[in-house]
Amino acid sequence: MKVAIVHDWLVVSGGAEKVLEQMIVCFPQADIFSLVDFLEDRSIVHNKPVKTSFIQGLPYAKKKYRGYLPLMPLAIEQFDLSGYDLVLSSSHAVAKGVLVGPDQTHVSYVHSPIRYAWDLQHQYLREARLEHGPRSWAARMLLHYLRNWDARSANGVDRMIANSQFVARRIMKSYRREAAVIAPPVDVQAFAVGDKKGDFYLTASRMVPYKRIDMIVEAFACMPDRKLVVIGDGPQMDLVRSKATPNVSILGYQSFEVLKDHMQRAKAFVYAAEEDFGIAIVEAQACGTPVIAYGKGGALESVVPLGSPGATGLHFMTQTPASLCDAVERFEDCSHAFTTTACRRNAERFGAADFRRRFIVEVLNAMAKAGPSRESELTSVMPPAYVRAA
Repeated sequence: MKVAIVHDWLVVSGGAEKVLEQMIVCFPQADIFSLVDFLEDRSIVHNKPVKTSFIQGLPYAKKKYRGYLPLMPLAIEQFDLSGYDLVLSSSHAVAKGVLVGPDQTHVSYVHSPIRYAWDLQHQYLREARLEHGPRSWAARMLLHYLRNWDARSANGVDRMIANSQFVARRIMKSYRREAAVIAPPVDVQAFAVGDKKGDFYLTASRMVPYKRIDMIVEAFACMPDRKLVVIGDGPQMDLVRSKATPNVSILGYQSFEVLKDHMQRAKAFVYAAEEDFGIAIVEAQACGTPVIAYGKGGALESVVPLGSPGATGLHFMTQTPASLCDAVERFEDCSHAFTTTACRRNAERFGAADFRRRFIVEVLNAMAKAGPSRESELTSVMPPAYVRAA
């Protein structure tokens, strides 16, 4: 049995790449395909070669690969996977759109349908300042084309897996398809519980508009007696700095060790983005740190709310400074309700081993529909430990 794993693009290591890494652990003999591959840290792909598309050789592809978005549907369809029995895709853009035949099984782990082409189109246009004029209409036409192609490409997938219930609902809206739910793998073992808490709150993220770091800083500017530490860098760094007050410390990009140390010592981790899942939220809980998160998207599934047994945090319901300020004051009033033990226990639900076990079960179920012999062939190319775990 031959297995192919398809990924959108390999440029930096993020949540999608952690999923890819665990897919390769499950199927170490698989061949890897990606639109482009500019990874410096090859451990993500277990030092395996990656077959890339024609976009890899286009001008400025390393830094401007996103600019080739109009070509990506065409590029992903040029991968010849006809010799593979099982195709696995890790898709947040176009990877699930590879062409497969009736005798092939395609299982797609969908991080999200293309967000900026579906329900977040209008938000994307606002943030990109493309609401009016000829460039706006060109962008709208491109997104319309992407929606049509994306909906068509869903027909080639035999089994869909979503990274959260939130994304499963988005998949139903976009493709009218049911999806199993498997949370992405979090390296919980890389974090340890910090028992000595400081007197500061922490937020850590890339500074891009939808993360709403500027809003978090605005909120703490209204609470001069509450300290906030901000870790991260990105296009909105100047905007965030302009809103900071003396009680807000902006550290910029920091190493993993510095980030982990702050997560262990923080009074609470603050997160304001509407995320499909939100790995940083789980990492904070792995450090024994409760979370104050925007109450929409994946945070509703990874944070046990105040009032529930084993509470690990609370939610605020609007992305405004006033709503976050209210949440911080509520947290101060009931901080005794959160324990490091409960936070750590909740985080351990999202470990890599659990991801591998559940992912293999879904793949085996998909192969079983192709016949018992195909399922048997698949287990022969998998590490025995994972077959037993499944």
